[in-house]
Amino acid sequence: MTKRTPEQNRDDDFANIIGGLTEAVAHAEGAAEGAAVRVHVPAQIDVKAIRTREGLTQGAFAARYGFSADAVKQWEQKRRTPEAAARILLTVIEREPEAVQRALAG
Repeated sequence: MTKRTPEQNRDDDFANIIGGLTEAVAHAEGAAEGAAVRVHVPAQIDVKAIRTREGLTQGAFAARYGFSADAVKQWEQKRRTPEAAARILLTVIEREPEAVQRALAG
């Protein structure tokens, strides 16, 4: 393995920054439709705060959003951590609960 020089590292960093800026501009201009978008998945999420803001019991929260009541209880007691997909859904619930309710209404 060859050692990289500081100049090579700097050039790579610069290329990554330019690539990110190019993607951001394309996205802002609407040209990034269908392009890969990086999703931020929070490492931790406060399930109890989200649930109480909704004014729901653990059971009602679970039923409304498709979780098991046991999972909600375990998450709130910090015995388990929601998987990435659940953290994403919980983030959307936290920011746009009405949108999730409309999407899940059946």
